Amino acid sequence: MQGISELEMLLRLSLAVLLGGFIGLERESHRRPAGFRTHILVCLGSALVMLISIYAFSGTNRDPARLAAQVVSGIGFLGAGTIMREGTTIKGLTTAASLWVVSGIGLAVGSGFYLSAVAATALAVLTLMYLDSIEHKVLSKSFFQVRLRMVDKPGEFGKLGTLLGQLGVNISALAVEEGKDEEAIVVMQLHLPGGLDRFAVLDKIGQLEGITKIQVDD
Repeated sequence: MQGISELEMLLRLSLAVLLGGFIGLERESHRRPAGFRTHILVCLGSALVMLISIYAFSGTNRDPARLAAQVVSGIGFLGAGTIMREGTTIKGLTTAASLWVVSGIGLAVGSGFYLSAVAATALAVLTLMYLDSIEHKVLSKSFFQVRLRMVDKPGEFGKLGTLLGQLGVNISALAVEEGKDEEAIVVMQLHLPGGLDRFAVLDKIGQLEGITKIQVDD
């Protein structure tokens, strides 16, 4: 390649593997669909594309940004494969975002912006590792999941929805499972408005006719 030594090229590709692996390890530890190897390959491929776009072509009309732009847009197809929908719950958005960030890190490494690539990797790992627990602590008072066992007959679920609506409680996720002895198991992710205590909500739900058991999933 013109303008770069083979040693420098190998250094950039190796750094891309290392940085992509750091983020991939965190995703792998949470058993996400795109883990260690996927993040390495995305970062490595992005760095290689950037190296090719900058150094493999000659002439005044060459545009290194063209191939880089294709990486940024093309990574969306890979990220979409990690997003799954289970009922009303959507999972995999964080992993899709991490793949997008890793592609950007690979482009930065391929361009020779080592400091920005290392800094972005460190910030991404810190975000994935620590902000999740902070987010749960901050939102734990307003978000919680409840599992109800209720009589499976017409109108019972309507009463529950009416009660939650009157209390101003939003249902952010919902799943209904078939239970035993003509009962249904309802799993809800509830979002409480400010000033409303979860125990007050659970007490109101428990007063409904047809509710046989209430369990809070922490």
